[in-house]
Amino acid sequence: MIDSRVALKSAAVDLATDPARAKMIDEKGNLELKRWLVLLLSAALGACAATPASRQEADRLFNDQAFVPPSVRINAADVFALSPEMKRYIETDVARLVHLRGRQHGLFDALYDRAQLKLEYDAGMTRNAAEAFAARAGNCLSLVIMTAAFAKEMDFTIRYQNVFTDETWSRDGDFYLSIGHVNLSLVRKRVEDAMTRNDGDSMTIDFLPPADLRGARTWAIDEPTIIAMYMNNRAVESLTSGRMDDAYWWAREAILQDPRFMSAYNTLGVVYQRHGNLAEAKRAFDFILEREPANTRAMSNLALVLHDQGNMAAALELTRKLERMEPNPPFGYFKRGLAAMQESDYKTAKEMFTKEVDRAAYYHEFHFWLALAYVGLGEMEPARKHMTIAVENSTTRKDHDLYAAKLGRIQAMVPVLRR
Repeated sequence: MIDSRVALKSAAVDLATDPARAKMIDEKGNLELKRWLVLLLSAALGACAATPASRQEADRLFNDQAFVPPSVRINAADVFALSPEMKRYIETDVARLVHLRGRQHGLFDALYDRAQLKLEYDAGMTRNAAEAFAARAGNCLSLVIMTAAFAKEMDFTIRYQNVFTDETWSRDGDFYLSIGHVNLSLVRKRVEDAMTRNDGDSMTIDFLPPADLRGARTWAIDEPTIIAMYMNNRAVESLTSGRMDDAYWWAREAILQDPRFMSAYNTLGVVYQRHGNLAEAKRAFDFILEREPANTRAMSNLALVLHDQGNMAAALELTRKLERMEPNPPFGYFKRGLAAMQESDYKTAKEMFTKEVDRAAYYHEFHFWLALAYVGLGEMEPARKHMTIAVENSTTRKDHDLYAAKLGRIQAMVPVLRR
């Protein structure tokens, strides 16, 4: 199975409801909020609202005059466009493997056999099809898009699917990321009558092991949603890099590509909030909550905006509602662990990071910090174990190199401590 874990990013602002990092009510009864930002990397969360948004409704949320034009080209036609190099690859390597293995397996081998393209997983940015092919690297959404671009050129019918798996979280600075999952299926021949579709003639391409997908629920999503997810990724990447104007235009285009994709409205709202356009931010989050009343990310966003507008009573009411709905939010224990590390309370830090590992067994940063807590306690063997797990599960070269360097220092200390 190939890697189609999706780095789909949408942005929201998450309140620091964890008392170890922020008191929600101070001694005088006033509301205090700390800005913990959340990026939702999720194909499933907020994908389609119960009451779909129309293009006209979405247009009323835009304020183009507040932003300068983007510094990069933003065009949906670029997402699946094949470069001349990709077309030559189809005519040579792909054609040879198709002759040997058949069309479906030939395309799969041409793209994902390590003897062919030698693709590397790189979660650092989302690339379109041509960029991923040129770099021989990409995050999972990039690889799904690249696969689809080749498949479209070879006249396959493509089906994209959201896959419901256990929720996974990640972090980028003060942004928190919820990772969803999509895959795609290649149908050997174009089907004239959708009512008589033969799914037995399809091949699903997915990164997760078959055992992890057994019994998983899926729903079909269309290509405009995939394009919106790509645009939303680029918006978040621009936002976290400080390119606020680009972030606005990417989020705007994501909404135009699929007005049902609620995560893009979260991104737009956070761009407005960070840009100082609080009225526009509130409208974006209200828009989401009208369609998804239980969307806790939009509630968090709205509470922060209400606080910034000086409406403390409404912010406090919404914050308390959030605490009832989500008493142990993602990264809550992690934040407590970081606070404990700042106080050199390594025992409490170890307990908090262990709680996060218990609900996200393979997230690299939890293991990294748990290893550091063990170092603080002088327990080098478990420190080495968890730092090794961090190295093995890192998703960027930067993280890999950081963890590997720390692991080397820990390993150098272990023999000394044993003597």
